[in-house]
Amino acid sequence: VQLQASGGGLVQAGGSLRLSCVASGRTSSSYAMGWFRQAPGKEREFVRAISRTGGTTSSADSVKGRFTISRDDAKNTVYLAMNSLKPDDTAVYYCAAGVRPYVTAGPSTPEAYDYWGQGTLVTVSS
Repeated sequence: VQLQASGGGLVQAGGSLRLSCVASGRTSSSYAMGWFRQAPGKEREFVRAISRTGGTTSSADSVKGRFTISRDDAKNTVYLAMNSLKPDDTAVYYCAAGVRPYVTAGPSTPEAYDYWGQGTLVTVSS
């Protein structure tokens, strides 16, 4: 499975962006999907995840109420809608796919994911 993330850019604090992650090589409906981010000098951290069926989602406390994850398996795409962006949200955002999240592993664990996209940079100015 190849994952291609897009939609990053420069936005002012309080603004919105929507990231997309398109899966190819195998249908996204086979996988739980997650978004992670990594800010300069920091470790990669969990943002949001969605189960294979879309029936369950998970969120980091830092983005709860501001970021929404959704999936459109007809388009093999998962989305991350980000609202009320803050400078602390500045990071490279990565999408990931795996069969273990929500099944045999927690969805916030990077090691549970088997495939990763290349990342898209989100910069939030104050």
